[in-house]
Amino acid sequence: MQRMLKKAEKIKMLVLDVDGILSNGQIIYDANGVETKAFHVQDGFGIKRLQQFGIDVAIITGRNSQIVANRAKELGIKHIAQGREDKLVALNELLANLDITLAECAYMGDDLPDYRALQAVGFSATVPNAHDEIKKIADMITVNGGGNGAVREVCDIILKATGNYEKMLKNYC
Repeated sequence: MQRMLKKAEKIKMLVLDVDGILSNGQIIYDANGVETKAFHVQDGFGIKRLQQFGIDVAIITGRNSQIVANRAKELGIKHIAQGREDKLVALNELLANLDITLAECAYMGDDLPDYRALQAVGFSATVPNAHDEIKKIADMITVNGGGNGAVREVCDIILKATGNYEKMLKNYC
């Protein structure tokens, strides 16, 4: 735990994949071909708390989805890159416009397209059902699966590491 907290203490931005991280990875189509996804409310709460304490959040995903754009807007996520197969290139493009380095980023992904981005950042996290190669390099493997509170776990670690967790709790406890 101390190693994780040490790695996460300088984080200024959390970057998230969608399928398998913010959602459970299932792509569901109704009879009319309309895609649906489910997101976990606890993940959204964690994202909002990071933003409350000045930690930015971004989404980089390989697919294009209006559902993702809607969820990002609902959560106040301003940085969103969809349809991006090379996540590290997309991440570097995002950071070129911000005063944040790769070392100050946390990245959460679950499959091979996330590999290089996970390796490049200061803190990396994944979920229990991630690809084995991803689990080998991640700093943290969450207890919960994607779309089931895994992002919240990472948000809480970042809040603890940056000294904001207790401040956040005071608003509720």
